Amino acid sequence: MDRVFQKFAERLTESSHRNEAQQSMADVTAALSLSCFAYLALPSRPGGVPNLISTYPSSWTALYLQRGYDSVDPVVRRAIRDPKPFRWGLGIGPRMRSDSERTLFEEAAKFGIRCGFTFPIHDDQGAIAALSFAADEHQTGFERSLLEHAQTLRLIASFFHAHAKRFWTNDRMVGGVVLSPREHECLGWSARGKSAGEIGIILGISERTAGFHLDNARAKLGVSSLRQAIVLLAESNSRKCSAGPP
Repeated sequence: MDRVFQKFAERLTESSHRNEAQQSMADVTAALSLSCFAYLALPSRPGGVPNLISTYPSSWTALYLQRGYDSVDPVVRRAIRDPKPFRWGLGIGPRMRSDSERTLFEEAAKFGIRCGFTFPIHDDQGAIAALSFAADEHQTGFERSLLEHAQTLRLIASFFHAHAKRFWTNDRMVGGVVLSPREHECLGWSARGKSAGEIGIILGISERTAGFHLDNARAKLGVSSLRQAIVLLAESNSRKCSAGPP
């Protein structure tokens, strides 16, 4: 388990895109025979859209978000009020459920999400999220793995939250990729027409170092030229402006 966590932590720390973060958690999920996972970060303001990183069937997650099921999901409601991990699913929990709750569980079951275990996350900044592992049925291996690794999985949940939330709250997000402070700064000056040499003078670094950060930014964004990287930066800034303040 130590090796599994170490590999997970290294990959997650190095990730610059939510797809990489998803894969790091997917590998842990597979290594521990936990079927699939879903990390849901609740919006900080009423009416906001939750953020989701998941290996649940995409057809189910799309339906879940489209119908706003997070507002009636009993798993989410419990995660909000109780920070302790808990089991959930059809036949688990209160016998009397509302029609909306029963409909949600029955629909989820059609997509293979029949039962699971959730680790609520309440961080010191007031954010609330939840990391859930789910299975199509009550499997012995699934239950055993959860019991054996409960403490480590709780740590994994907190660690994943600390890294994953930067993918939608970070001002350095460009084209779905998080740039380092220096990469974002150098790219911003390049967008203003400054050369690597001029950027170096402005930031108090060498021309070579400025060029290094620009090359890294271009590589992370998956483009072949600095001009293309600048276009992505401009598009990202435009979207942030149109979205308004948080």
